[in-house]
Amino acid sequence: MPELSHGRRVLVLAICCTSLLIVSLDNTVLNVALPALQREFDASTSQLQWTVDAYTLVLASLLMLAGSTADRIGRRRVFTTGLVVFTLGSVLCSLAPDLSWLVVFRMVQAVGGSMLNPVAMSIITNTFTDPRERARAIGVWGAVVGISMAAGPLVGGVLVESVGWRSIFWINLPVGLAALLLTRRHVPESRAPEPRRVDPVGQLLVMTLFGSLTYAIIEAPHASLPAVAPFVALALAALLALLYYEPRRREPLIDLRFFRSAPFSGATVTAVSAFAALGGFLFLSTLYLQNVRGLSALEAGLWMLPMAVPTFLCAPLSGRLVGSRGPRLPLLVAGGAMTASGLLFALFEAETSDVTLFLGYVLFGVGFGFVNAPITNTAVSGMPTAQAGVASAVASTSRQLGQALGVAVVGAVLAAGVGASPHADAFVPAARPAWWILAGCGLAVLLVGAVTSGPWATRTARRTAARLAAPEPHRAPAPR
Repeated sequence: MPELSHGRRVLVLAICCTSLLIVSLDNTVLNVALPALQREFDASTSQLQWTVDAYTLVLASLLMLAGSTADRIGRRRVFTTGLVVFTLGSVLCSLAPDLSWLVVFRMVQAVGGSMLNPVAMSIITNTFTDPRERARAIGVWGAVVGISMAAGPLVGGVLVESVGWRSIFWINLPVGLAALLLTRRHVPESRAPEPRRVDPVGQLLVMTLFGSLTYAIIEAPHASLPAVAPFVALALAALLALLYYEPRRREPLIDLRFFRSAPFSGATVTAVSAFAALGGFLFLSTLYLQNVRGLSALEAGLWMLPMAVPTFLCAPLSGRLVGSRGPRLPLLVAGGAMTASGLLFALFEAETSDVTLFLGYVLFGVGFGFVNAPITNTAVSGMPTAQAGVASAVASTSRQLGQALGVAVVGAVLAAGVGASPHADAFVPAARPAWWILAGCGLAVLLVGAVTSGPWATRTARRTAARLAAPEPHRAPAPR
């Protein structure tokens, strides 16, 4: 791809960030609408979990396929297709006659969303070739998550209160269409010089692993062990089959050699942990603010600002720090702040006081604001440009899988704790184990970030990049 002018690169970054905005905004807006959905459809906790996880699971399952497909047939082509499908899915969600159809249409949205964020990150990686410029661009990218957190609850609260929950999906229509027109006009086409083959077996195994594992977690509080056990066994079988099958393909869906790089493996674990914390945090907070405190959707949205604003402010700062000093400091700050937030709720029931609730939200927002840039930068830095799409897709998959698992685990713990007790009375004690889990996620970010960001880790990344750039003659030919 020819070198673009600075102004053109900035425009490409803005277009790519727009795709992240509508996908992230959709999640934060939906969280505010969960109590409205619960009232209208008399939904259980597990049904609310599926309205979130149906989207994130499909997204996680297809991200790597979308990344490799974009590398093969063209990143702009896949990106524009994703915008069309995502926008269409949003319209269908607004027309859903019941909760089951809403879950189905959320899955349609996710098919489009899978073609957006990892492909957009691949476009950014290929557009910003200078490491410092790339780190700053990724910092801006991360700040968009903060914008969605700040705008999502407020926009969602206003729309749910004034028009109804269906209107939260309408906002994707004008934004999606504008992004589509700008993409076709200003984003140059790019693709990998050596296209990768499709891996249908690997794709099926990934979908089986993610889907069966999440189903088992969500349904565990309500179903008997014989009903859940087969799905746990299926997830384990799919994982073992992936570990056996993928290394034997010449062009696998998941190149397990990536994980020989300690920073890349660390970025994957960090992404799962951080976004599990985010998914659980939003799920708990939304239900608590509206169902326990009795706040309106708009008031609950305003209460989310102490988390959203620090995320927005810290993300670009994190990007600059990654560009100038590396990922270690942002990861340590992120892990420390997220751990402190979880402990504040787990040990001191922070939600029962306005002051501690505010402080807990601020700490989580600071931590999450610092975590995104080092994850993304570490995942794609050092990887061959030809595999940028796949590498960024693995990082994006880790994020979505983490968020799905966070909602599944926290929702399951909450459902088991609430039981037959009145929801408002039982919520705070039932949520305490969930807050311990979120504190553990923050601690994982802290420890893994410390271990995988030093000189030893950098050496493993260099060795891995050299192996990826060289052919591996011992591999069997790819199955056709």
